[in-house]
Amino acid sequence: MGRGSMMPSSPEGEKQVPTEPKLDCEPQPWRCLVFYLCFYGFMAQMRPGESFITPYLLRDKNFTQEQVTNEITPVLSYSYMLVLVPIFLLTDYLRYKPVLLLQGLSYTSVWLLLLFGGSVQHMQLMEFFYSVTMAARVAYSSYIFSLVHPARYQRMAGYSRAAVLLGVFTSSVLGQLLVSTGRVSFRTLNYISLAFLIFSLLLASFLKRPKRSLFFNRSSTPLRGAVPSELQPVRPGPAPRGKLLAACRDCILVRMLHELGASLRLPQLRLWSLWWVLNSAGYYLVVYYVHILWNTLCPTTDSAQVYNGAADAASTLLGAMTSFAAGFVKIRWALWSKLVIACVTAAQAGLIFLLYNVVSIWPCYGAFVLFRGFYQFLVPIATFQIASSLSKELCALVFGINTFFATILKTIITLIVSDKRGLGLPVWSQFRIYFVYFLVLSIFYFLGAMLDGWRHFQRSHHRPLPLAQELRSPLEEKAEQTPSMQDTCPPLYPEGSAWGLGLASQEQSQPAPAPPALLPQPSRHLDS
Repeated sequence: MGRGSMMPSSPEGEKQVPTEPKLDCEPQPWRCLVFYLCFYGFMAQMRPGESFITPYLLRDKNFTQEQVTNEITPVLSYSYMLVLVPIFLLTDYLRYKPVLLLQGLSYTSVWLLLLFGGSVQHMQLMEFFYSVTMAARVAYSSYIFSLVHPARYQRMAGYSRAAVLLGVFTSSVLGQLLVSTGRVSFRTLNYISLAFLIFSLLLASFLKRPKRSLFFNRSSTPLRGAVPSELQPVRPGPAPRGKLLAACRDCILVRMLHELGASLRLPQLRLWSLWWVLNSAGYYLVVYYVHILWNTLCPTTDSAQVYNGAADAASTLLGAMTSFAAGFVKIRWALWSKLVIACVTAAQAGLIFLLYNVVSIWPCYGAFVLFRGFYQFLVPIATFQIASSLSKELCALVFGINTFFATILKTIITLIVSDKRGLGLPVWSQFRIYFVYFLVLSIFYFLGAMLDGWRHFQRSHHRPLPLAQELRSPLEEKAEQTPSMQDTCPPLYPEGSAWGLGLASQEQSQPAPAPPALLPQPSRHLDS
């Protein structure tokens, strides 16, 4: 950046002059905006009644367990599948802020229905609004990247993610303290949650609306090697609007399809995308129904004996720790990926088996905490593996496709297993099916790992790899497997761009994570 300012005799150079002061001479405005957005992200997670929605429906609202399991909760999967793609497109087209406001209004509607709704239809409508809030999380995770220079994406992603995790943890701890020590009723806890949500909606109304977004509101193509600031105003082009839009559409589509076709030949991309679809679907089904399982295992009428908030807080903390630890794992992923996935999936299958076979609530809580921790450990690894050789736009496309297919699979399983129009199984039987599901996946991954190990032994029996090559990063491995797309077409974004959901303390040797716009995090119970 700033190369244009060194060529005063060039018209292009004169256009680039304002770019440098925009980034370097006004550091305070973007810092204030980032701080405000992180504060909003923290406050938006302050829903202390969220961990206790299931016991609230079963005890305070007097719904039966069959109604909650087979009629109310399945609506969440169906409606999320319907609104996921439209809200993602609207997020980019409307430039984030309107969707954040929609999310705030939907959260408010959820808690108003929880407080004042009295029928199954009201609770099903509540689940629909909740699905809107889950799909709208893309707006927050993408908004922050419109405020800063691409060189700061990695750090800003760490800040925004830390704000969300801190908000989730604080909300869970606060809810548990109010219930256990303050003897606050579930209904009062929901009123407190509603007050927090109204405040976060007011915060969202004061957010600045960005001028650009990833797909629909793109800037004109910068000079090769130049990195435009997202705070820079859009410069109108001299070409007619219709021709300009058609040219941009054709150019972007051709590039993305070209890169996607080449990237699909990468075995690591296929493997981790498959993991994302299959394991995420099973993971979120467990998270959706585990609170019903807990209430079945410990149907106490004393709200002070319900420790759902503590379990959610512990699982959030462990998930953050395992995600952080994953950034320091250095192995040859091209060889060991399937074995790592198989081991983690087998461990998750064992924990699900423990969930529905224990007779005490405390081992059940512990199994769920570990189950979430294992999943969160693999999420950043999968992110690095998928994103390491993809452009920014293509990365969002791949994660969007993975999330959508995972949602379809989750919806199909819900329709067959949980919905009263399908098998309508009780929660215990559902968890037996989830156990078999993860067990079959682990066997599938183990067989793939054995096959890869045998092939590697055959190839490298007379060609041992040096130690330095064994510990290469995913980016270095994939750079050797496929030629760079920049050799055939200009890059969609400069090589130096870094984006994603990675932690701020990630080592520089790791590839930058993908943009979190479409990372699947659609859990009611605190997978924000």
